Amino acid sequence: MQSSRGTRTKTRQVLQKKPRARGLSPITKAFQQFEVGEKVNIVVDPSVHKGMPFSRFHGQTGVIVGPRGAAYEVNVKEGNKIKMVVARPEHLVKNRN
Repeated sequence: MQSSRGTRTKTRQVLQKKPRARGLSPITKAFQQFEVGEKVNIVVDPSVHKGMPFSRFHGQTGVIVGPRGAAYEVNVKEGNKIKMVVARPEHLVKNRN
């Protein structure tokens, strides 16, 4: 039988918090606001399953294109293509540069 290829496959180390950071994140992360054209880093928060982007985009930088419901559309360059990732604000961090 073929093994399952779910959205969180092969992410045992990637989507794992450090022992002292376990548990839910602060609720203020869910209330973050982003402007169109703002640069953000995609850092997946494993304690929040809703609006979680695919693990391939963890650690990548993108540009906010616009809101989509409670989430944001982020354009990420992958190779020669630009991909759109839909992620909730819990998984986005403002880029310092």
